[in-house]
Amino acid sequence: MTEFYDRYSAALFGVIQRIVKDDSEAEDVLQEALVKIWNSIESYDTSKGRLFTWVVNISRNLAIDKIRSRQHRVSASVQSLDDSLTAQRQASPDSFRPEHIGLQEITKQLVPEQRQVIDLLYFGGFTQSEAAEELNLPLGTVKTRARTALKMLAKLVR
Repeated sequence: MTEFYDRYSAALFGVIQRIVKDDSEAEDVLQEALVKIWNSIESYDTSKGRLFTWVVNISRNLAIDKIRSRQHRVSASVQSLDDSLTAQRQASPDSFRPEHIGLQEITKQLVPEQRQVIDLLYFGGFTQSEAAEELNLPLGTVKTRARTALKMLAKLVR
């Protein structure tokens, strides 16, 4: 587990932190993800994809569950204005470090419309409906862009 942690924790933390946007919550979600990975490693199927993809999906899903949880929404809504402004000033688009996994270079190869949808769905934790509303696009357009982007990313990763 130490070797696994040394190899993947930075990348997983980056994915989680990009979604949760709070370091202490991201650390909690990372710990929860590592425990879940440890307890369910038998369910990993090499024929369905790489180990890294599997652990990123587990981490991403737990981070999305965290931001959708009632407790998170309540605590986020009562955050003071000063804290909110400070967080906005400190947050930067470069806080996620996808260069650890090469994701930044790969997503740059997508057309801007596809990259925007992928950013919202996979790093923003949006549902497809929420992304459609955010982008003021029909749901079908968001689904098509996401599907096309995922197909392109699959080709680029191979």
